[in-house]
Amino acid sequence: MTEPSAVPSQRDVRSLMEDHALTPVPASERRSGWGLMTNTAGIASTLVQLAIGGGVTLIAGVWYGILAGVVVAVFGGVLGWLVGHVAYKSGTSSTVTARFYGLGRRGSALASVIFAFMILGFLALENALLYHGTLFMLGWHPNLGNALLIYGVLTLVWIALTTFGLKVVQRTSTILLISFVVLTVGIAVMALTRSGASLSGVLSGGPVAPGYGGQGERFMVVLSILAGSAGALALNDADFARYARSSRDVGILAIGGAIMVDVFVVILGTIIIHAGFGAVGDYLTAHPHIAATQAGNSVAEKVTWMVNHNSGAFFVVLAGLTGFLLMYVAQAKAQVLNSYSGSLALSNLVDSLTGRNPGRVAMVVVGNVIGLLMVAGDILGLVISYLGVLGVVTTSLAGVIIADFFIVRRGRVADADRLETVNWAGVASVLVATTTGGVLQATGVTSLGFLVSLITVLVAYPALRSTVLRPGDSRALAR
Repeated sequence: MTEPSAVPSQRDVRSLMEDHALTPVPASERRSGWGLMTNTAGIASTLVQLAIGGGVTLIAGVWYGILAGVVVAVFGGVLGWLVGHVAYKSGTSSTVTARFYGLGRRGSALASVIFAFMILGFLALENALLYHGTLFMLGWHPNLGNALLIYGVLTLVWIALTTFGLKVVQRTSTILLISFVVLTVGIAVMALTRSGASLSGVLSGGPVAPGYGGQGERFMVVLSILAGSAGALALNDADFARYARSSRDVGILAIGGAIMVDVFVVILGTIIIHAGFGAVGDYLTAHPHIAATQAGNSVAEKVTWMVNHNSGAFFVVLAGLTGFLLMYVAQAKAQVLNSYSGSLALSNLVDSLTGRNPGRVAMVVVGNVIGLLMVAGDILGLVISYLGVLGVVTTSLAGVIIADFFIVRRGRVADADRLETVNWAGVASVLVATTTGGVLQATGVTSLGFLVSLITVLVAYPALRSTVLRPGDSRALAR
């Protein structure tokens, strides 16, 4: 009798690489919520989120910033659980799930565009932070040659690590998440020690960022900023919830990730940024050739600029080579997950529009190229605006999936044989909700555009679906 080969067949390798990009995850591959939570928590524990955490407490004051984090953690955790439950039921990624719940087969291209804008934006932001942090560590000046070298190496690494799917991502994320937590707590302690400040002194800090009005207005602004990443995480929850064994496991991965990004990372980011502010300023004063590479006129202006544009430098100043390595630990796990989720969205986009499966590996490459184009478009300099828009569009998409499954269908699973080509009620609801929330936020009527868009879609979709744009009226059933 011939023994089975230990070497994977070409079919096995291809299946591993595709990782159910367009098909339901079978029961045999379902996992516990605690194991999946390392992905949702891992994708949130990054330099971007640490910078956001430190930044929101500079705007609103430490305790108000942390309170905003708790509020958004509850909001985002529940939103992620609801969207994730639908993905768990269908066994598909968030963008494919939107085919069955809310948008239809071709209509789900809208979900893919939103998701790709979200996840590839984070891929670009975190690449940019790694680039600036690497320049800072090596004392290099920003120029085309250094950009081609650093971004080129980073892109090749993310493509290679992402190619073989969630199993490798899972192992990588677990190890790096633990390393991130341990080392970041250590650097927070170093920041307190170097500054001579007490923890209670840092946590009692008030708002210092100018130009945001009174305390109430500042609080609403930081809610909007934090909601951008919370809405993004809710859609990411769905990508990993399709591997969950039960709805309880979905809740674990969703709530665990929300607590990590909106509470734990906000607190750590606050300590590192607030306590490390003086140490970074002293470092720039002592190293004028490094200071010359950072934007701003005075040392204080340069450090303020670095909070959002070069937060990795805080790690380098506080912990040297160890901090530099942590900077990569903090990013590597998230970049693999960003690249992975981006490839799922792009796979659905191409398939929904053309009916052809482009192959997830090809979409990994395309996603990373799009990320580089977003870096070239200076997404890092537009991060606050980006997060505001992100909160509006992601909650609109999450809302239409939730409204279709829980309100219109009342928890009934969709019939895969009666898949609509375009669910016009869903498409119209998302566009109206996004426009309404976005315009009200951009014109200063409210900072809570994300909440306006969510409420709008939850009201508009069931109304349209049951009246003027009923399934039978749309004549949009796919053959």
